[in-house]
Amino acid sequence: MANATDAGLQEIREALSLARISTYEQAAGAGAAEAVELYAWNAQVSAAFLLPLHIVEVVTRNAATEGIETLYGPRWPWSHGFELSLPDTQRGYMPRRDLRGARRNQPTAGKVIPELKFMFWQKIFTARFDARLWEPQILGLFPNSSHTDAASVRGQVYGDLERIRLLRNRIAHHEPIFARDLTTDLETIVELVRFRSTATADWLLHHEAVTDLLNQHP
Repeated sequence: MANATDAGLQEIREALSLARISTYEQAAGAGAAEAVELYAWNAQVSAAFLLPLHIVEVVTRNAATEGIETLYGPRWPWSHGFELSLPDTQRGYMPRRDLRGARRNQPTAGKVIPELKFMFWQKIFTARFDARLWEPQILGLFPNSSHTDAASVRGQVYGDLERIRLLRNRIAHHEPIFARDLTTDLETIVELVRFRSTATADWLLHHEAVTDLLNQHP
């Protein structure tokens, strides 16, 4: 935007909304041109994160599905026992209600999986499932974890998913992410994928574009 006229920059600011662009103006600490450049970079790095976020979500929910299916069978979304094991809270996110909605009119578990919210998979990695689900299985499902006990592996997976969820939500709502520690965000994603599969983590690193953009931070 170095060659943009003042009028052009003002038009961009108004199109994006002055309230929205003000965050970038304060961070840039300079003129409108620097602010809109930061805005564009923020959008670019947000888009670049979609590949790592895609891979980590698919890999993690597939690991969880494998564990659930071992315990409840291939028709686990319709298992009464599994349904009753889920929290049924009165406020906030409700995993049991999410499951009921996701399986409606779906013929197979494979069709249900992508209908479930990201938070559903995160909530599966809570202590309430340790005894029946994770203590017997999680070390095998995430064989490359640095931890040697089931509770620690499960706890780290949950914590990593929380960091990933917050990043994912900001990107989905087109919010600023430039103030986050994006290097650590990417490392967290790659590490969680590596817990499950070293080859998949290496493949992700080969294709991700986040690192190059981080080196171009305006």
